[in-house]
Order: sequence, then structure tokens, then C-alpha cells
Amino acid sequence: MQKVLVVGGGAAGMMAAISARNHGAEVVVLERNNRVGKKILATGNGRCNYTNINLSINNYHGKNSKFPYSCLSQFNAYDAIDFFERLGIAPFIEENGKVFPMSLQSSSVLDVLRFEMEHLGVDIITEAYVTDVYKNDKFTVALQDGRKFYGDSIILATGGKAAPNTGSDGNGYRLAERFGHKIEYVFPGLVQLKLEGNFFKQVEGVKIIGTAELYDGERLIRKDEGDILFTSYGISGPPILQISRSANHLLNEGKEPVLKVSIIKDKSREELENYLHYRFSFMKKKTIEISLIGLINKRLIVPILKEIGIDRNKYIAQISKEEIKRISHILTDLRFNIAGSNSWDSAQVTAGGVRTDEINNSTMESKLVKGLYFAGEIVDVDGDCGGFNLQWAWSSGYVAGKNSAAK
Repeated sequence: MQKVLVVGGGAAGMMAAISARNHGAEVVVLERNNRVGKKILATGNGRCNYTNINLSINNYHGKNSKFPYSCLSQFNAYDAIDFFERLGIAPFIEENGKVFPMSLQSSSVLDVLRFEMEHLGVDIITEAYVTDVYKNDKFTVALQDGRKFYGDSIILATGGKAAPNTGSDGNGYRLAERFGHKIEYVFPGLVQLKLEGNFFKQVEGVKIIGTAELYDGERLIRKDEGDILFTSYGISGPPILQISRSANHLLNEGKEPVLKVSIIKDKSREELENYLHYRFSFMKKKTIEISLIGLINKRLIVPILKEIGIDRNKYIAQISKEEIKRISHILTDLRFNIAGSNSWDSAQVTAGGVRTDEINNSTMESKLVKGLYFAGEIVDVDGDCGGFNLQWAWSSGYVAGKNSAAK
């Protein structure tokens, strides 16, 4: 019987362990925390968005963005739904394709995975921090406390560097390098952005339903819409998380990305200008500040008027056509220079990782060391927000586990 060592007991590691055991291997999971699956509890705001039925290869990023295709084909979103339903997770599917457990509890997903591993006889070793790995006749994994484990195959599923409070400290990259693998530069993905300017302390906590666009010069890189939250340092919300990976990538290349926010997202600049002329025709005796109440969030009015140099106490009867143009412009095209992002503590996923040109995309086996496999976030693959990263964990874990169990 093949003995498989799984380093890391997160989503990918647990799936890899279950898959390897189901394919006939003896399996040992080595997890640094005092329990497996700690990061799963925080996913989907505690509800665990465990996959997405609208999944496509375009939801994934990395140096070779097509690398995940084979794994995702072997274990797709519907396979994940079926797998978890057999374990007891009834799926609840939102209109946008996000899939949650019907209990809306992340703990449900973790509980059924832990039960399945125990049921299958997977040996789970917690508080097991791996300090060294090497291969002679067999693979050897050495722990910080001096213990050693031996196996015929090894799966590195240690995660990346995002959310270090869950145990992700980048140790897996060092272990991969011990086997000769190279690491694609890692940086935070799905993270809040820091913006330049003095706009933010006045509008901290303001939430709008708007559009966010990322530009490299005049070139539109990415666009998303939804709930956008202004913060003391810049900006947050799902659309910002979606474009943050591309923003950080541009910053890493020494470029100066620009964020465009449309506070009024359902009208073009010209349409809004025409509407403002119509709206203000009823408000000649009101100030411009009062006249914007009911159109945009009240706390945005004064900072925006200040930004375009219009006195808040000016009466509508005194507002010029040029000033109406400026108002319509800023409400549909508010631009900021991006200064950076929040740290790993705030990031939901790691961009970068073990180079994919050194991994067989159909088996997840190393091209450098026979019997060495990878799964999950340690690899240079990261997905959009919405269940795509957990799906990568399930798919890559399934494939790595299946192939690591083969003699």
C-alpha cells in the first residue's frame, strides 16, 4: 500500500487526503495548527462559499492562467456539489452562481470533511510544524519537535501567505525550494486598496452601489460593480477585491495604476448631466448641497463639492452649466491613484507561488521530483472572489490525492 504524506490540513490538504485514501493509499496529514481547516471557517463571511456554478477558466490567474484547466475538468463545480452532498452538505445556490451550504455555516463544511477523514482512517497529526523535507529512497518529513515521518509520496498543500493568523506563513515555498522548485513572486490578492489623497477620512464608512474600473494609463484592465466601501486608508468591497490582484500586479511592475469609481453607475456622464439640469429646475431656491440630497449619500456631498471647487452654500440659481458638467463628471468618473494594498493579514488569497511550468497540470506531480505533488494555494494559481479559490483547492486536491496514491 502506498503511503502518502500530506503537508497542510486546509481545504486542499483535506481533499487530497480523502482522495488519496479513496484510491487505496495510507494517508497521514500533518497540520501545524491544533486543528485542521481553520481558514475554511472564515470563508464566505462565515457561510463558506464553497464553489460557483458559473466557473470558467477566465476566473483564474497566474503566470499561466490556463494551467488549472485540467484539474478543473477532472473535478468541476458540479462534482464538488455532488461530493459534498454525499457528505451531508445540501447546496444553496445564489443567483450569481455562488454555492453555500444550506445551513449557511462554514463549520458545516469543515465538520463533514473532518468526519470523512476520520471515517476513512486518515491519520491526522496536529501541532506538526514541518521544518524540513527531503527524498532518499522514501520521502522524509521532519517536524520542529524532532519527529520524522516517512512516505512513498508527499503532497505539499501548505497554502500561501494570506491570512497568516490561520497558519499561512509561506513555509511551503521554502519546502518546495528544498526540492529545487522556483517560486513566482507572491503578493496579496483579494485585498483592500490604499489610495492617494485626503478624501477618505471625511467619507470613511460610506457604502455605495457603484462601479470600479482599473486603468493602466488609458487602458482598461478590469471592471466590476457592486457594494463599494470607502475607508480611512482608501477603498474596499467586493468589486475592489476583484480588481486588487491586477492592481498589485501593476504596482509590482513599477506602473502607476488608477482607480475610477462611478458613484452613479446607471447613467453616462451626458445622461447624468441632462438629468441634473432637469432635477435642478425644481430647486432654484435650494443650495447645491441640499439639492444633491437623495441623489447620492449625504456624507459624500461636501467632500465631492470641495474636490471640484464648488461652494456648498451656492444656490442652484447661481450654478453654471460648466459647474453642472463638473458635478456629472465626478459622479461618474471619480479617479484615484493607487498607492498599494493592505497587508497579508487582510488578504483572502495569495497571488504567485510554485511555478506551474514545473508541475504536470493533469496530475499535479512535480516535473522535478517523482512522487512530489502540489495542491491548492501554494501553486501559482489564484481565483476571483466567489467560490473559485475553494474550487481550485478541491480540484487540485482531488487530482493530487488520486495520483499520489498510484504505485
